[in-house]
Parts: sequence; structure tokens; C-alpha cells
Amino acid sequence: MEERQVPKAHKLVVNNRKTSMVTGVLDVLAFDLNEILLETEQGMLMVKGKDLHVNRLSLEKGEVDLAGHIDSIAYSDIQQSAKKNENLFAKLFK
Repeated sequence: MEERQVPKAHKLVVNNRKTSMVTGVLDVLAFDLNEILLETEQGMLMVKGKDLHVNRLSLEKGEVDLAGHIDSIAYSDIQQSAKKNENLFAKLFK
């Protein structure tokens, strides 16, 4: 029987496309002035925009505050599909 893991809390708040507060952050994978890539409890989160900055980062609390002009926010389940593929390969090589 496959165990289903319940994701921990994750919240994304955007204020006037200028600032953002994200909780449930596991890691900051990449960032520059035009995009920030975060690993969250709900999957990968890509924030794109202009003059983006990480104002506050607390991985212990899982919180990140962002500032700049936010153009887009997109989620992907890369970590979820990687785990599924890993299980498939593990079954094949048993």
C-alpha cells in the first residue's frame, strides 16, 4: 500500500506586484534580477520580473520575502515527478 504524504503549509502573498512573502520554502535554488527559483512544500516556484531581490530569507522558518516588479509566478511539480521516476527505476532494478 502506498503512503500518501500530506504537504506542509505553504502560503504565497503578493502585494501590488511589488513585494511578496512566501512560507513553506525548503530552499532557494537560484536567483538573479529577473527570476527567482524556490523549492517549496507544494513544488517548485518560479517568480519572474524585474529588479527582483530576496529581502529576507529564513530557511529554518521556511520564509522568504521578495521585492521588485513581479511579472509572473508559476508552479511546477518537478520534485514530485522526480520521486515517481525514482520509484520506477528502483522497481526495475530490484
